[in-house]
Amino acid sequence: MVQAVFYHAGCPVCVDAEHVVVDYLDKLKITTEIVHLGTAQNRIEEAEKAGVKSVPAVVIDGRVYHINFGASLEDLKG
Repeated sequence: MVQAVFYHAGCPVCVDAEHVVVDYLDKLKITTEIVHLGTAQNRIEEAEKAGVKSVPAVVIDGRVYHINFGASLEDLKG
């Protein structure tokens, strides 16, 4: 089964993208994990290793898709 992880920072752009992307992926039967990096800062390194440069972004089967530009991961590092 295809797995996806949607990383975001909770801003309005991120939340809107989450709804659009996750609704679409659900229709395709892709299991999606939502990771709010503003509240789960311990997962920032994981996102970086996956190739995420900014949020919102979704990683599907190891491929990163950046959606708009809400914040860089550097901005989220406290």
